[in-house]
Amino acid sequence: MNTSFPEGSTARAFFSHAIRHVDTVAVRTTGRGPAVILIHGWPFSGVTWRNVLPLLEQHFTCVVVDLAGAGASTWDRRTGFSVDDHARAVQRVADALGLPEYALVAHDTGATVARVLAASDVKRVRGLVLANTEVPGHRPPWIPEYRVSAALPGAAHVWKKTLGRRAFRTSAMGFGGCFWDASLIERELLPVHLQPLLDSTRAIQGILNYLRGIEWSVVDALGEVHQRIAAPVQLVWGGDDVTFPLAEAQRMLPSFRNCAGLHVIKDARFLAHEERPKEFCDAAVPFLQRSLGEALSNYV
Repeated sequence: MNTSFPEGSTARAFFSHAIRHVDTVAVRTTGRGPAVILIHGWPFSGVTWRNVLPLLEQHFTCVVVDLAGAGASTWDRRTGFSVDDHARAVQRVADALGLPEYALVAHDTGATVARVLAASDVKRVRGLVLANTEVPGHRPPWIPEYRVSAALPGAAHVWKKTLGRRAFRTSAMGFGGCFWDASLIERELLPVHLQPLLDSTRAIQGILNYLRGIEWSVVDALGEVHQRIAAPVQLVWGGDDVTFPLAEAQRMLPSFRNCAGLHVIKDARFLAHEERPKEFCDAAVPFLQRSLGEALSNYV
């Protein structure tokens, strides 16, 4: 258990959950009811869901993964970091847990993984909640440059030094677009997400491996993937996101075979699920209950 967070904090509660590994993937399970697998984006880990878990676990068995390269996952030179590799790894988690059916809640690159998985595991995936994620033809600011830098010699040491600078963290090139309330960069993002990277060069290398696995050809082909997803899809979006602007989400809507709509969270940006967890769950929970065949009466 991580004891560096105050008693009662959602981060402390998250790290108190037992971890099991399914191949490279670290898995934490909490709650009751039908299964929902939560998939994080880059450069985050499963702890990104810490604020929504207290709301989701009242209704669902929440299976939170750390993808290869992130959080408590394991990896070595044989580990694959492509979107397809991550999707197959999450499917193996569902297999290992014996899940007959499940829904997916995913953010950013994790929501790209979720879409590829849903197009493959068609019979078991019953619904998807996708938050602020890749859009075919769109390149988020700085990510192409970050991918190039990740392949350079000594990249992990350079990134460690860069992430250690407050000026970078709070800039537009860093994490300035993550929150509506910019003070959360230092109060939440730094201790929860970035400090573990600053404490370990290997942790940074894992995140860079994850970054290098992002393939623009896969992103640009998502329109075809969307047509192979039989399950209903709900988009939940931070309305003021500069990484994946709302207009891009709106442009993507018609590409889904079965889209339940786009819910916009006001006064929220890229990490809307962290900053506005209740608003996120107000949209996600009823949709998931419908998708998984649960009654809505017990959700307030």
